Amino acid sequence: MPFRAALSGINVAGNDLKVIGHNVANASTTGFKGSRAEFVDVYANAAEGASANSIGSGVRLASVRQQFGQGNIGFTDNKLDLAINGRGFFILDDNGGRAYSRNGIFSVDREGWVVNSSDQKLVISETDEEGNLTGGVGPLRIDKSNISPQATGNIEVGVNLDSGQDRPLAVPFDPNTPSSFNHSTSLTLYDSLGVEHLSTIYFVKGEQPNTWEVYTTVDGKDVKGGLQPPFAPDLVTFDGAGRLQMINGVQVPPGKIEYPDYVTDTGSAPMKMALDMMGATPTTQYGGKFDVNALVQDGYTTGRVISVDVDETGYITTRYSNGQSRQLGLVSLADFANPEGLRQLGDTAWAESFASGEVLVGNPGTGTVGLIQPGSLEDSNVDLTGELVKMIIAQRNFQASAQIVRTADTVTQTVINIR
Repeated sequence: MPFRAALSGINVAGNDLKVIGHNVANASTTGFKGSRAEFVDVYANAAEGASANSIGSGVRLASVRQQFGQGNIGFTDNKLDLAINGRGFFILDDNGGRAYSRNGIFSVDREGWVVNSSDQKLVISETDEEGNLTGGVGPLRIDKSNISPQATGNIEVGVNLDSGQDRPLAVPFDPNTPSSFNHSTSLTLYDSLGVEHLSTIYFVKGEQPNTWEVYTTVDGKDVKGGLQPPFAPDLVTFDGAGRLQMINGVQVPPGKIEYPDYVTDTGSAPMKMALDMMGATPTTQYGGKFDVNALVQDGYTTGRVISVDVDETGYITTRYSNGQSRQLGLVSLADFANPEGLRQLGDTAWAESFASGEVLVGNPGTGTVGLIQPGSLEDSNVDLTGELVKMIIAQRNFQASAQIVRTADTVTQTVINIR
């Protein structure tokens, strides 16, 4: 009687419904990958094999195969939400072990570790501040301490000095007397403690053609140590084409005026500064109005963390309130020769197995792994409409197998009732 075959049909239809139900239940689970049930027929084989006329014994569940197709990517407001566009898995530290996931919902815990909802830490490849990989690998931790200040060391100034200007009548130069200088420009400098200082650079037309006197003050004091006029100038000379030619009688390049030991009133270390007039935008003397084209200094005050950004190639950058930024590392991605062979751990995480092959680690956008989409999450790849259709088919198969049991029971009762 066909009870065994019908019962196997009921069992696999039930398993099919379980797989479908699991997929449907996780249709909104971030990074979830659906599965499908695969079945094979069953024959009661003799030692020499089943004959061509053998009647099958039903069906069995061969495997539940994972489907790693790409899910839709949606944008969020959290910069630590990460999605993978293409192949690959995030690498997670699970109490010293390794887990792999497509769920990119990350946050920072109270100790600064970047973790998911299961407290698994995001693993990165470590880099130096220039973005060069150091070879170190470990969990990502955000250092919330303030960044140390950096004293100003180089001031790049690129201005155009009006060649048609006359030497001021009010001499000697006095920063408090506007008629004693032709032009001026100001910028903020920083000492070793991160304290701000206002620096002003004054330009006075020289006594000789194509010459200018340069005076630099910090907080109203001459950087060369003078407190009252007359201040000691630096003399710059231009050629007939308006290009900077000499500084204090020295041919350029280099085109720097050195101020080696300016002592502040804040108790900081003495400032060692250089005024660079031959930088990316050199100082010129053309027949036009005074114009400031470049005014840059390399110091900054202390700063606190205001954001952590991840770009599509995986580089993690910490940005500070003082305008500085530092790279923390690179989010590397894992890949496998056979992702379908990964062992499911739950919580949308997988573990390496013999069937999956060994883990292959690569940088986003290189090799077989895809790019990272920051501020985004990958939706479940479950096609809900398709699953509902499969549910109807599985229900039909279940009912048909149950009908076979009912029919076989009727036949059995008929045989028993024969007299």
